[in-house]
Amino acid sequence: MKCGTQRGFSLLELLVAFSILAMSLGALYRASGGNVRNLQQSEQHQRAAALAESLLSLRDTVPPAGWEQSGTSAGYAWHIRSSPYPTQVASLSAPKLHEVLITIAWGGENTPHQFEVVTLLPEQQPMEPGQP
Repeated sequence: MKCGTQRGFSLLELLVAFSILAMSLGALYRASGGNVRNLQQSEQHQRAAALAESLLSLRDTVPPAGWEQSGTSAGYAWHIRSSPYPTQVASLSAPKLHEVLITIAWGGENTPHQFEVVTLLPEQQPMEPGQP
């Protein structure tokens, strides 16, 4: 009668299995950490876009001298600047246009972020005498 031999895992096989497990867990940890960072950056961009939209809603028109304004809000620094926008339209009834650039910046010196919005707004027409 032959004695049954016990067969198990060798020490080398266990070390290889643990190494593969450790590398897999490390990759999973990095992937989930990256997702959290991406989610946070996406949220910051959404807040910057909402701030730019609310700043743009401050005015429907740009004064003839232009629009230059800066400030901070909830950790975001913003700057608005306008410049005349050249067009090929030669009609006196067509309003003059201004290109408005809104820049929103946030983050520290190590991780600066910036969001810009560019749009066109008409120039404010002078009030005619007798109008309220």
